[in-house]
Amino acid sequence: MLRFGFPKGSLEAMTGQLFERAGYRMSFPERSLFPSIDDPEIEGVLIRAQEMARYVEQGVLDAGITGHDMIVENQSRVRELAELRYAKTSFRPTRWVLAVPEDSEIAGVKDLAGKRIATEAVGLVTRWLDEHRVKAQVEFSWGATEVKPPLLADAIVEVTETGSSLRANKLRIVETVLESTPRLIANERAYVDPWKKRKLDRMALMLTGAIAAQGKVGLLLNCPKDNLPKVLALLPALSSPTVSPLADGRMVAVNTIVDETRARELIPDLADAGASGIVEFPITKLVY
Repeated sequence: MLRFGFPKGSLEAMTGQLFERAGYRMSFPERSLFPSIDDPEIEGVLIRAQEMARYVEQGVLDAGITGHDMIVENQSRVRELAELRYAKTSFRPTRWVLAVPEDSEIAGVKDLAGKRIATEAVGLVTRWLDEHRVKAQVEFSWGATEVKPPLLADAIVEVTETGSSLRANKLRIVETVLESTPRLIANERAYVDPWKKRKLDRMALMLTGAIAAQGKVGLLLNCPKDNLPKVLALLPALSSPTVSPLADGRMVAVNTIVDETRARELIPDLADAGASGIVEFPITKLVY
């Protein structure tokens, strides 16, 4: 049995969707901390991302998913098996940023000397200030960090995807402290176990394959051999398109993968270049 930690909170829904695309069937009961998964060899538990790395390091969990920022914040000794580039609302990294009121004179980390900073990542911010040899007062924020300047803090270090919440509270971003993406992590001792290692390596392959396929579609088409150079010149192939001869000897079949956003412009261009029988199909996993 593999005891696995799923992140509770902002990443919960997106993590469930990722596992679904990777081929797992999951459900998150509303009043339970034990999600169900259609793999009888995985025992799932919902844990706050802030605590995940600590429990994995201690061996309470064999593995789990948490942000790189929380690994750094807790200075946890865990094995990182895969970077999973997704967030609460997008597939971009989240950022811990230094933000100040719009009219603040603070323009960089050196201007924080003697100032009060509110954040939920005290360890991360303290070490960042030490790296820049700046002494400031760092206070733990229990939430609603954006509303604390200027009355309760001179500046904040907060996590954001788009910066919209900061702008809504009349704050401007001064600089980025850390970029973070979710990581699949494992307990060092658990990963030595051959059965658990194989289980986790296969899970990592499927999860990263599902992420790689996001926003991609497959294209299958036929074209005369004489038109093949013109067709291939249009294709922004993932590697090299697969070209196969057809039975009549005059036509070839071309199979490739492209960005979904390009398909609507690309398909008419391919038709103009002599392609026919063009089929666009979804892909759920892409393993390099």
